[in-house]
Amino acid sequence: MTEPLSPVPARGLPLSARAPGKCIVFGEHAVVHGAPELAFAIDLYTQVLVRSAETTRLNADAEATAQNPYFRSALERAWSGGPPIDVRAVSRIPRAAGLGSSAAFAAALAAAFGAARGGVDRATLAQQAFEIERGAQGVGSAGDTSTSVAGGFVAINGGGAEPLWTVRAPDQTWKVTRVADPGWVWVVAHSGVPRSTGDAVRAVGERLRKPDGPSLLAEFTRVAGDGIRAVAQGDRATVAELIRRNQELLREVGVSHPRLEELIRAAEPAAEASKLTGAGAGGSIVALPIPGKEAELVRRLARAGALPFVVRPAPDGAALV
Repeated sequence: MTEPLSPVPARGLPLSARAPGKCIVFGEHAVVHGAPELAFAIDLYTQVLVRSAETTRLNADAEATAQNPYFRSALERAWSGGPPIDVRAVSRIPRAAGLGSSAAFAAALAAAFGAARGGVDRATLAQQAFEIERGAQGVGSAGDTSTSVAGGFVAINGGGAEPLWTVRAPDQTWKVTRVADPGWVWVVAHSGVPRSTGDAVRAVGERLRKPDGPSLLAEFTRVAGDGIRAVAQGDRATVAELIRRNQELLREVGVSHPRLEELIRAAEPAAEASKLTGAGAGGSIVALPIPGKEAELVRRLARAGALPFVVRPAPDGAALV
């Protein structure tokens, strides 16, 4: 039986909250269309400080309410009718890198606003964080924000286990379940090429509407389902094989990028497998290092011009600090 996650308790302003970024191992893009996804929260965080103010601002910018779609969406969906606030946000997660910077920002804000309004349970927090991010992007799934809210490894639409929660949109639902952490070290590396999640999601949607779209989606579903089971069993060889297959599928739907392919090649001597992670068309890769070659992998990726991070799954999701 899945143990329920603790709610975010009530706390008066000023207060601070943080949330982790995420890394998708299997199923990005396909999850938007109902297929499974496996992701884990990474130990890179976004933190927000919220305090009372005369005018609502983000990082001293009174125009952010109009200019920052994520901040505006959070105010509309989780702080409607609330008093003016000053929000300061700091993050170790590279922006537009496929590592969940927007999801972490949405989850941290939702946790802070929920605490200031009397506390919030995890299911409500996951729903709010999703609505904030989708309200800003216009498209997307609940995977990123649920991972940031839950921490650890989670499966979206993975079947089997008792759900932590279900996130709902007018046209779709996503069941979020816990997956056992196999205890591995991972390396993520930002290519330096920015990308737009919304644009990439829409492009893949168009690709999957072509005649071979259903067969591609079925293969995404198989790979992600097998990958979820392999991670839960700690089967590195199978996970590596499926990571490589997942990357082939992402190339097929057009979201890889020459820089990402360069990084994947640079990683090969020190990685069991690697693939893009997140929306693609730029952004980052994730690599499963050959045990003992983590430092070599980081050096190879840095020499190839990437910004690499050795990461472990962050066991805790969005929380007050």
